[in-house]
Formats: sequence, C-alpha cells, structure tokens
Amino acid sequence: MIWSKNLSYELEPFELESDLELSISESSKPLFGDSRIYLDMKRLIGQKGSTQNIPDGYLIDLTSSRDPKLYLVEVELGIHEPLKHIAVQILEFSLSYETSPQLVKSILKEGLIKNSVGFDKCNEYAIKNGFENIDYLLERIIYKKDSFIALVIIDEIDEELETVLLSRFKFPVEVLTFQRFISPTGERLYSFEPFLQDVGTSIEAFSDGQAVSIKTIDPAEIDTIVVPAQEEGFKKVFLGQNCWYAIRIHSSMMPRLKYIAAYQVAPISAITYIAPIKSIQQYEDTNKYFVYFFEPAKKINPIKLIPKSIVKSLRSSRYTSYDRLMKAKDLNEAF
Repeated sequence: MIWSKNLSYELEPFELESDLELSISESSKPLFGDSRIYLDMKRLIGQKGSTQNIPDGYLIDLTSSRDPKLYLVEVELGIHEPLKHIAVQILEFSLSYETSPQLVKSILKEGLIKNSVGFDKCNEYAIKNGFENIDYLLERIIYKKDSFIALVIIDEIDEELETVLLSRFKFPVEVLTFQRFISPTGERLYSFEPFLQDVGTSIEAFSDGQAVSIKTIDPAEIDTIVVPAQEEGFKKVFLGQNCWYAIRIHSSMMPRLKYIAAYQVAPISAITYIAPIKSIQQYEDTNKYFVYFFEPAKKINPIKLIPKSIVKSLRSSRYTSYDRLMKAKDLNEAF
C-alpha cells in the first residue's frame, strides 16, 4: 500500500502482459530518462531455418557520448512461471540477434522513422558525437563486439529468477521491476526505480532549496564502484580480508569495473580507501556479488560529504572512474 492522510493506493496486479507493456510505454520518459529511446514494437528476428524470436521492444541507450548501446527488451508477468520461460526467451534473443544484425538494424530504423522525437534525438547524437548519420550509428551499436544486452521488465520477481538472470548468462541481463497501484477513486500510480539512473543521465536534485539538474558520469568512463561501509565491517572485511561482499552490481557495468572504493558512513562520511579488483564472483546462491582485491586497499585523501550538498550520503553502491575519484575533493566532484 501507498498511503497518505488524503488518499491510499492498493497494489493493482497486471492481469495482461499487454497492460504492462502499455504502462511501460506511457512511463518511458521517467522510466528510461531523456537519453534513452524506447521502441515499443514486436518484430521477428533471426535467420529463417535457425533460432527466431520476437522481442517485446528495443531500448536505444545514448547516455554515453562514446559507447551507445542497445537493449533487447522482454516484458513479463511474474505469475507466468517466468523462470524457465524468461531464461529460454533471453537465450533465444541472443542467438537470433547474432544471426541477423542487418535485420535488427532495419527494425530499429523503421521504429525511429515512426518515432519522430527518437529519430531527431538519434540524428542529433550522431552528428554531435562523430557517427556521421543514423545508419552509421546503428551499425556501430549492433556490429560491435559483445553488443547483445537484455533488459527484463517484470511486475514482480523472486530471488531465484533474478539470480538466474544475473549469473547464468555470458552476456549482461538487466532487470527492472514495474508495479501499478490504484486509489479508491481509480487514480493510478506506477512504482519503479528509474533505469540506471545514476549512470549517464541528468538527475534532478535540490541545493540550497533550489532545484538543479546534474549530469552523472558517462558510462564509458566507469571503472570504479564505491560501496558504503559500516566501521566494523570495513575494518574486518574491507581491510582485514581484502574483499567486500553482498554487493548489488548492474550486470552491464560489471565488465568495466577495475577498482572498488569504500565510503565510510557517519561519523567519517568520506571515501577513504581504494583497491584494484581481482575478481567478481556470485555471493552464495543470491543476486549479489563478492569482490576480491588484487592487493590490500590503499588509503587516499578523504573525499568528504559536504552537508546539504547535491550528492548525499551513500546508502548503496555508486559508479565513478578512478581518475575522477583521484582528483575529487568532495562527493560532488567524485560522481
């Protein structure tokens, strides 16, 4: 339930997958951000005579000026025995995608022609970032090595399914949960965490009582994850065992990570140590991870939280770059 003194909202489960798809399309801007284009279209991909499949949509990600991406989208209801179904769908997506890149390009081009805002956004991005035109941009996205990424959008997900999606494939799979609530008067609210909101997007924040828009780090620069740490765990594990664990890491960010830094929570409230990453492994049988260090973490000049600033105290992991971190004097400059 979502409750206030004036009104309450009860969870309204989606009965039809098409209802969920429509809600996603209606919420695409706050869900995906200004630099991502969602194409809600179903087209068969894959070579005739081999694996073929129909993704529910495509998400063109232009948040990085150097490394644009494409996500093939699977929309699913949690009540539809999703473990086997979604796992098979995602695997078939990858096989179909690999055998028909030119077909995928033509589908995206068709979708952009019908979406004038998306077409103009891609065209502006291509010209600004040296991709010549939309055709060349799409080819650069589709034909580059390891270009396949899946995005699963589901109304509810159990831990077993999320663990399988995040740890059983050799390609990245992002998972996004999207729920619907309704009031007694029929007004609807949608609950979701904006997709990769701390990476490559503009975030609305408040500074000195005024709303400001801040641009997060370009995804192409990311090589460091910063984790919040309580004093006891920090000393015992981060410094004592040269590792950190039970971390949530976005699947598409994992291949980029080379360093891990520790943000010590209050009363220290600063990033104080950093270590090179040796390996990232699944934490037990969960959707979280162990990060092992190459060598003991090194102390750095504290990168402090500034009271009442734009960047708040870290409560979950955040991404940045080693170079940016080494030059930063406070958390605003670090992210």
